[in-house]
Amino acid sequence: MLGLFKAVMPKEDKFFDLFSAHARTLVAGAQALHDMTAGGDAVGPASARVDLHEDEADEVTRQVMVAVRRSFITPFDRSDIQDLTTSLDDAIDQMRKTAKVVSLFEVKTFEPQMREMTRIIVEAAELTLEAVDLLPKMRLNAQKLSDIAVKITQIEDQSDQMYDQGRKDLFQASQAGGDPMTFIVGVDIYSHLEKVMDRFEDVANRISGIVVEQV
Repeated sequence: MLGLFKAVMPKEDKFFDLFSAHARTLVAGAQALHDMTAGGDAVGPASARVDLHEDEADEVTRQVMVAVRRSFITPFDRSDIQDLTTSLDDAIDQMRKTAKVVSLFEVKTFEPQMREMTRIIVEAAELTLEAVDLLPKMRLNAQKLSDIAVKITQIEDQSDQMYDQGRKDLFQASQAGGDPMTFIVGVDIYSHLEKVMDRFEDVANRISGIVVEQV
């Protein structure tokens, strides 16, 4: 009887609106992160924007968790809703950690590979928003969602290559007489950027798992 009642009740589609709002904060945060790597006077304002969008994401997360507790009907399993929300939030949390390292060590110049990594992070964020916006009709969009997940994985592979090459370039510059602290701080920034990209892959995997369960 309970199953029949749930079947005829409308789904709580507000969750999809919250997912989209969350994903938009990721796009805005990723763009701010990319702007930050322009260096110079752009660093401070861009870093502040990353913090702002992370705060916005936290508010969306709070709304989702409240809605999960209060809603009788949800579009898919509550645990999946919570896991997807957490993975989205982890991505922008990692952006904030990256910006914090930059601010902490007062970095004003960035390696070309760092800027390229932030460029593809923006691409991954945009793909994530595209995927989230397809979730309300995931049965019809199953193939598109699968294709997006593949693209994000491919971008993460590119990020791995940039991460390795960037660290190698820093090491070689350090051996040639560069500042050792530049190497240490640079490797730290590369590591945080790589973790940002890893979090986007986590989001793609979460979405793929939801689609497999629902379709």
